[in-house]
Amino acid sequence: MFRIKICGITSFEDALLAAEAGADAIGLNFYDQSPRYLTAELAESIVQKLREVYSADQLAVYGVFVNATVDDILWVIREANLYGADGGLGIQLHGDEPPELLREMRGHGLGTSGELLQASGHIPTVPITRAFRSKDPSLAEVAGYLDKCQQLGALPQAVLLDGYTPGVYGGTGIAANWQAIARQRHLLRKLPVILAGGLTAQNVAEAIKVAQPDAVDVASGVESAPGKKDYAKTMAFVAAARRAFAELGAS
Repeated sequence: MFRIKICGITSFEDALLAAEAGADAIGLNFYDQSPRYLTAELAESIVQKLREVYSADQLAVYGVFVNATVDDILWVIREANLYGADGGLGIQLHGDEPPELLREMRGHGLGTSGELLQASGHIPTVPITRAFRSKDPSLAEVAGYLDKCQQLGALPQAVLLDGYTPGVYGGTGIAANWQAIARQRHLLRKLPVILAGGLTAQNVAEAIKVAQPDAVDVASGVESAPGKKDYAKTMAFVAAARRAFAELGAS
């Protein structure tokens, strides 16, 4: 799994910046109410150019969806030409998607481990990250959701914990509760935890030290304007996160 993801990429130049800064993944937002929304056609152009210089092993590409149907998700993947052995595709669900949607996605080969299928060399693994906007310090609601996923045989591959703003799905700059995450992550079925919300180059080291996540995800914290990544902020963020993860591992 990735360590550092730059989300809300809207241009090839910003995708290249994320890669050159040392990020492991980028996020392409297909939610049409987001200021970082991009079309499947533009996404295809970005990824096609990106793959000419960076492989899937170097930089994964996550499609971000909010309350989309499985048909919608499959259509975007197909139209943007994201699904392939060299695509490094992942899916992030950032809305109010029910556990049943993850089970339905598994029926289409999305969110499965892919170990047996990958042995043939033809079917890539497409991990699913389920994002949660934390309304309060307790992770009990998230744990309950994951329990339902477990019962359906459809656990996601990772959990993303974001800040909460009513009616807004990500990219708000509102921080999650780092201390609560550190105390309660045992409730999350040992899934990798991705920390998001309000992260910047100035606070990401402290956030990693306190919350001890497996990865971090940033959008607005490295922007000069919504959807436009800032060179200095992006470089500084990735460098600070890398140092903090190294220190966390050493400790």
